[in-house]
Amino acid sequence: MIEDNGVMCMKRKITDRLVKWRNTAASRLPLLLYGARQVGKTYVMQELGADYFKNTVYVNFEADRKIGDFFENEIHAEAVLGILERYYHTRIIPDETLIIFDEIQMCERALASLKYFAEEAPEYHVIAAGSLLGVALKREQFSFPVGKIQMENMYPMDFEEYLWAKGKELLADMIRTHYEKNQALGEGMHKEALAEYYNYCIIGGMPAAIAAETMPYATLTQEEIRHMLLDSYIADMAKYALPSETVKIFATYDSLPSQLAKDSKKFQYKLIKSGARASQYGDSIDWLIRAGIVNKCVKCTQGFMPPSAFLDLTAFKLYYSDTGIMSARTGMNLVRLMGEEAERFRGIFAENYVACVLRANGYELLYWESDGTAEVDFLIIKDDHVIPVECKSGNHVKSRSLAVYREKYHPAYSIRISARNFGMADEIKSVPLYAAFCI
Repeated sequence: MIEDNGVMCMKRKITDRLVKWRNTAASRLPLLLYGARQVGKTYVMQELGADYFKNTVYVNFEADRKIGDFFENEIHAEAVLGILERYYHTRIIPDETLIIFDEIQMCERALASLKYFAEEAPEYHVIAAGSLLGVALKREQFSFPVGKIQMENMYPMDFEEYLWAKGKELLADMIRTHYEKNQALGEGMHKEALAEYYNYCIIGGMPAAIAAETMPYATLTQEEIRHMLLDSYIADMAKYALPSETVKIFATYDSLPSQLAKDSKKFQYKLIKSGARASQYGDSIDWLIRAGIVNKCVKCTQGFMPPSAFLDLTAFKLYYSDTGIMSARTGMNLVRLMGEEAERFRGIFAENYVACVLRANGYELLYWESDGTAEVDFLIIKDDHVIPVECKSGNHVKSRSLAVYREKYHPAYSIRISARNFGMADEIKSVPLYAAFCI
């Protein structure tokens, strides 16, 4: 949404959780915010400081390496507070000052200091963030303050947040209402929401790309920004991976379009390189997951509770963590996506989009397969039930696989995501693609 002064104001769902943390009693833990680069971590932290504190001390360990040197000698809370007050020439007052440690993966000692804030100075509000924190924590030298921090994962903006940014709060509210009631949305609104969904598939959820789409005087187009973000991801692979890892990570990442284009999207190492094996490229996949660049969806062999007891960890799919990065990588734009020749690609985008939505909503990504003869796109645990989720890009929704699953496991109900309107029939809940964020 654009405020009267022309400044882009991005309303984010995670802000509610951050405010709740801010208002917690003095026994609160430092908060660690992690997620892929450019998802908006710095923005929400600084907005929290501006809106709910009298002042903010902002420390960026990547931009200012000198401040990190001061942590080498002492990391107890009192000492760190003294360092920050002297370095930034400001008083740090409990409940009035927000301390932000940004790109904390660049300073191992600062990460370790969070333990002492939890134990020695819980009255202070300390929030930290790291773009490649998962990658950094894999390194043995990092001492992670287990049990001494609150962790929050941040994802790209979902479709509802995208609608908020475009000033379409009413449409977002109508979608939620009709989802709950299983009641068809008016045809005009349904078509409008579908059109926005297709646009979102291309733009993705990175705040910079959405801002470029919605700001009237943006200096760069959303397409240019998406390609810049893709380039920054690729640069991170070279900068932060070990030299021996970099080539394999590049090769793994480059195989994603062909992995997703297959009838069976199960990850195949041979598509990286002929003769490639899990032992060679498993660490590369792990790096991409930890960096927040891809989401992993693991095969589940049974539809019983708990699904975690029936996982086949050797079989999995990889999805892009953002459809905007996906569109930049595949060269897809809105005109091409809506063309007759791209029907198959619309299905790929729809499935990747749903994977992003489910992951952002806190679901573990699972799919079901039976002896290679039937496959359901996703399984979720909702209201203590295993619910199958089938994803279709168009109006043709018949699915033999879903029928096989229902006959075998008799779920409480099923969810079918497609271009069709809301409805409920034969214990199948019809959810339009644009309403997946409601699940």
